[in-house]
Amino acid sequence: MNAQKANLDELDAGLRRHTLTTLPDVSSHALIVSGIRRSGKSTLLYQLLKEKHPEALYLNFEDTRLYDFEPNDFARVDAIVKDSNTKVLFFDEIQIIDRWESYVRQKLDEVCKVVITGSNASLLSRELGTKLTGRHITKELFPFSYSEFLTFRKQKPSEETVMAYLHEGGFPEYVKSGLEEVLHHLFEDILIRDIAVRYGVRDVKTLQRLALYLISNVGKMVTGNRLKSVFEIGSTNTMMDYLSHLEYTYLFHFIPKFSYSARKQLVNPRKIYAADTGLINANSGSFSDDFGRKFENMMFLHLRRSYKEIYYFAEKGECDFVVVSKGTVQQVIQVCYELTPDNLDRELNGLFEAMAFFNLTTGTLVTLHQSDEIERDGKVVRVIPATEFLK
Repeated sequence: MNAQKANLDELDAGLRRHTLTTLPDVSSHALIVSGIRRSGKSTLLYQLLKEKHPEALYLNFEDTRLYDFEPNDFARVDAIVKDSNTKVLFFDEIQIIDRWESYVRQKLDEVCKVVITGSNASLLSRELGTKLTGRHITKELFPFSYSEFLTFRKQKPSEETVMAYLHEGGFPEYVKSGLEEVLHHLFEDILIRDIAVRYGVRDVKTLQRLALYLISNVGKMVTGNRLKSVFEIGSTNTMMDYLSHLEYTYLFHFIPKFSYSARKQLVNPRKIYAADTGLINANSGSFSDDFGRKFENMMFLHLRRSYKEIYYFAEKGECDFVVVSKGTVQQVIQVCYELTPDNLDRELNGLFEAMAFFNLTTGTLVTLHQSDEIERDGKVVRVIPATEFLK
């Protein structure tokens, strides 16, 4: 523990993350910081430790020295906690240890402040739903947002920086180094360590082919049955398991078509979005620069930082995003890299149709650099550039 904390003290504090200002300071609940691997969770813990809790004990369960850690070893952690006379505990990637939730519940009952990070939503949520029901608060950490990217680069909003962010994405290590190997290794680490090893996936090659297909087709619609046929997998359940694993590790997001019927939401195709646009550029098998779909992916990630409930709309026309909060549709958003005479009617018709469906008087159409305001039948669409939307 002391060695790990000493290593942590040597870390560069890095860019102060916006998420740090939203973390609640409570002892009655475990604070869970979840998110994709390498998004900066350990650095966030260090920033929290440095700014608010220098007395905290820190333990990273992915340390090679802890490969043989068993649930019984929590007694040894208890002894260290007692000797240190602290009530603040930071645990990195604790979900890889069996029965971790019982230990965390014990420390909460002892009025300790417990902060946990994890990169697997399934493992976290499953255990949180047993021993820690009502005793945890979860915050998600994403790679750098556009505004964080600008702060790190000491740049101002512009069309050029939007394109740079579209190409590089927000993984801190890659933004710092520019080495694509960082994103190649990350992609493989998640597939092998977080999925194949963790869930005992035997057909690793098919898992890799599936992930490559998905990251090469962001913004498109998929179904389990269709993918089962494409990859010649015998069972739809197996394909659905693969998709769940990919989503639980935060590598992909699959958003449903909006419907008031929960059953229809389950059977309708879902749209694919990747965790980061830099990850797409580094790992996609596509030979074309499909700026439009990657641009849409970037806007989805911006929305996802603030909202968990996002759908697409598809009736006569299509609208990219329907944002819902507390059971109410907040806004409808269309994304188009560049409006042209060829696509203007299609983009507007889908957006106006969604506005009428949800009885909204305003809608938003995001482009790279264009601005406008378009009125039809008393409804108004604001056409805004990415720099305004992403701020």
